[in-house]
Amino acid sequence: MMIRHTSPFGELLQLRRAMERMLDEPFVRAVGTSRSTTRRMPLDVFETPEAIVIEAALPGIKPEEVEVSVLGDTLTLSAGSESESRSDENGYRWREVQRGKVTRSVTLPQGVVAEQASATFENGLLRLSVPKAQPAEAVRIPVTAPVAGEAALLDVASGPDASSAPEAQVEQATGQEA
Repeated sequence: MMIRHTSPFGELLQLRRAMERMLDEPFVRAVGTSRSTTRRMPLDVFETPEAIVIEAALPGIKPEEVEVSVLGDTLTLSAGSESESRSDENGYRWREVQRGKVTRSVTLPQGVVAEQASATFENGLLRLSVPKAQPAEAVRIPVTAPVAGEAALLDVASGPDASSAPEAQVEQATGQEA
């Protein structure tokens, strides 16, 4: 008879590993997808002084299979084609390469000009550059105080019985003919 010594923390470690695996999985999956068929598009998003830059790794994708669109503040990347799926499972010992269409959306920050975005595709890497809008410059408006005689002119000119002729307005305001 063999005596097996187990650590009292062994079961706790197993529980912890199971919880970590559970939390690594997405809570919601699209209908009809399983863990083995969910395809992801990895992205890097970073900011330069001039633009927001988004890089997407798209190995095995041709440039003509990539579509980029912006609706409001949402940038959507789509790549691949539906006809790439292979139905013959015979002969495979291990299958990890995912084929087909993949889509990813990113919310753009405020202050970018999506209409001036540019995209390049080289060696399976899509690079989008969305320029930042130029900050609005403050306009200085001078403030002046009216002189005593001008204040009377403004009050009389805006009154209900003010004449429309400028000479009449000056005469009424100063009591002298213009």
